[in-house]
Amino acid sequence: MKAVLFEQFGQAPSVQRVADPAPASGGVVIKVEASGLCRSDWHGWMGHDPDIVLPHVPGHELAGIVVAAGPLVTRWKAGDRVTVPFVGGCGRCFECTSGNHQVCEHQFQPGFTAWGSFAEHVAVDFADTNLVRLPDSMDFVTAASLGCRFVTSFRAVIDQGRVKPGEWVAVHGCGGVGLSAIMIAAAAGANVIAIDLSDDKLDFARRMGAVAAINAARETDVVGAVRELTAGGAHLSLDALGHPATCYNSIANLRRRGRHVQVGLMLGDHADPKIPMGKVIAHELEIVGSHGMQAFRYEAMMQMIEVGKLAPQMLIGRHIGLDEVPQALMAMDRFEGLGISVVTQF
Repeated sequence: MKAVLFEQFGQAPSVQRVADPAPASGGVVIKVEASGLCRSDWHGWMGHDPDIVLPHVPGHELAGIVVAAGPLVTRWKAGDRVTVPFVGGCGRCFECTSGNHQVCEHQFQPGFTAWGSFAEHVAVDFADTNLVRLPDSMDFVTAASLGCRFVTSFRAVIDQGRVKPGEWVAVHGCGGVGLSAIMIAAAAGANVIAIDLSDDKLDFARRMGAVAAINAARETDVVGAVRELTAGGAHLSLDALGHPATCYNSIANLRRRGRHVQVGLMLGDHADPKIPMGKVIAHELEIVGSHGMQAFRYEAMMQMIEVGKLAPQMLIGRHIGLDEVPQALMAMDRFEGLGISVVTQF
């Protein structure tokens, strides 16, 4: 099969012919119909993820059709239309049995712990625990766009952030994660402030439901601006970028007893950001992480999509071919363009 492969971290990937995957006893092989391009893939290519073993095929936001299943798989068969969380649980450890597959002790991650979906086929382990059936009304491109960004944002806003109607929510960074979080928080009845360096992205954020926008390239006091707009600070704030500055601002712009959710990855040189711990203590702030979403939680999100409360297809930008992935992947640190790029030609 054709796949995007890199043999050294930070060196240009290329499209090569590699062996077709076979299903594990509890896994499946999926014919990839669409695969989103995510900054997490860039982090992996840069060598920021210790789970990656070279040579490697990246890609983790996928949707497609099951073409083969292992002998222990009971819920899935060839022909099923599916997607999968970017973090797969083993289904047997303590975290999985308590319903927290997203922090499984033995997690499986296509594109990180195993070869991923920038390929014609991908193998997915622990299929009965992790696959998600696609509604007949959902096309593969929309399903792939849910990928890690939209579902991670859904859990960050709804489950971890516990957003309530009427609350002020600040979203720092208007890439795929941030725009998804804005749409979801607005659909939940919150008043969302978008923060970014680009006017184009802020205009797009308003289309996703933001009621106010702050350009951090011009505003020297982002924290003060959020506190002024909200008459005291955000109830909930998310760092959707993963940078020391956005992490600090997201915590510092909270009102008393506010909630910060770290969604953007903090890797490499950004792994140990400065935190205003004095304010965290004095104002009883909450700081939580958000890492993917369990397969069984997709149902609530899918229902909101089917009734039109959420429209993830609005976040899709470019459709690209597999041959374009190497250049697009290497350019992801420049945060160019609006919306999500999805591989649709293999």
